[in-house]
Amino acid sequence: MKYTIEELRDMTEGQSFDRKSILIEPKALANIIVAMANADGGTIAIGISDKTRYVEGVDQDKSHLNDILRTPLDFCTPSVTVSTDYVPCIDSEGRENRVLLMHVPASPRLHANQADEAFWRVGDKSRKLTFDERLQLMYDKGERYYEDTIAHDATLDDIDMDVVKAYMRQIGYGKSVQEYLQENKGFVTYKNDMPQISTACILLFGKYPQTFYPRARVRFIKYNGTEEKVGREMNVIKDVTFEGRILDQVQKTVEYLETQVKEHSYLGENGIFKTDREYPKFVIQEMVVNSVCHRDYSIKGTEIQIKMFDDRLVFETPGKLPSIVRTDNIRHTHFSRNPKIAEYLKAYDYVKEFGEGVDRMCRELFATGTKEPQYHLVAFIMKATVHANVLEERHETTQTIRTDQKRPDEIRKGHEKGMKRAQKGHEKVLFLILKNPKTSIPALAKECEMSVKAMRLLLDKLKAENIIERIGPNKGGYWKIIKP
Repeated sequence: MKYTIEELRDMTEGQSFDRKSILIEPKALANIIVAMANADGGTIAIGISDKTRYVEGVDQDKSHLNDILRTPLDFCTPSVTVSTDYVPCIDSEGRENRVLLMHVPASPRLHANQADEAFWRVGDKSRKLTFDERLQLMYDKGERYYEDTIAHDATLDDIDMDVVKAYMRQIGYGKSVQEYLQENKGFVTYKNDMPQISTACILLFGKYPQTFYPRARVRFIKYNGTEEKVGREMNVIKDVTFEGRILDQVQKTVEYLETQVKEHSYLGENGIFKTDREYPKFVIQEMVVNSVCHRDYSIKGTEIQIKMFDDRLVFETPGKLPSIVRTDNIRHTHFSRNPKIAEYLKAYDYVKEFGEGVDRMCRELFATGTKEPQYHLVAFIMKATVHANVLEERHETTQTIRTDQKRPDEIRKGHEKGMKRAQKGHEKVLFLILKNPKTSIPALAKECEMSVKAMRLLLDKLKAENIIERIGPNKGGYWKIIKP
């Protein structure tokens, strides 16, 4: 993926991206390279200060640049095979210069620095592993990713090349389909001139993935009540299975779950309708994505099962927690069992930033007064329970007439009238944004004849429902309509 110097300077540092000054010492750089190689890989932009974000460039010190380029070989054990490229720039001194991009791949081996210290990437930090964590990671690294194993009897004809092309457009890859499949992720390799198709390739790009992996699917089961009953007392009221490629499964599952989530809309004190939900939208999506990304596809006897009860959702995913992830540190510790699948979903915005999803889920649930997800392992199935936000019936009042003094038909008509009024307000705001994406909140409030505070609440609602998005800062930014 090609970056501009502005994107590199403004990009947020995180699990898979870091910025470092050209003055960084090779020993310190080695810790970052080791941490990324041991985790999910990433990119290091060298020549931009991580503290001031000044563009320093790398061409002014050829000797030190050479030391930087040799760091993955001379300061990492075993050496890390990185790729590099340069982004032209004008540095802070006004000179023509370049910024070095060092691309670190996720490695199937455990790496350490010259002092035999192993590191792990956690958010935007490189954390040193304890002896026990390192030992556990060595066990995990000793096993190849199952997604890289060969799908037996699969041929090139089993790959939907149009789906591959669509993904290439999504990530901005300009070469041929064959070059992408062979050169980048090892989706296709050759043995004695015979193509070998990987499991990840079939799951992501296959025409009929379930031909090779019948239980690589998601099953949704809804129960009447709070218990799972069998036999004559069986209380299943819905049982739906989602198959196809990984992206299809995620999209279909999330869309269907949205139809099953209860919502309660009511007129708030500020005159704007509010909606409470059993489960936040982000939580629904993140739990589905986590299940698909982290399931152990080598376990072929069962599928991902999502069970909905009156008071909770339970996500049952085949596979134990990977590597150093435990139930007590899952909120802030990240490890991809299937990094190619995770990276693919990230390109389609289903994975926002590696390692942040669980923490954000916990924060959103806390905001609704709901406790964070509970995880426990049963045999080889990881069960994650998300408790519902119990919706309470609200009796709102208006400035003139109390709703409890109205007849039911008056309440219904008033509710419908209020909903239509709110809908028209939303449409007017979207129309004004469409006319002038850089319009301000006070200007919108004036056009819609409402207070600035009420307009802020309305815009927050539209953002929460992924209808609009704010790009850039309050001053100098603009509004973007995601969906009408």
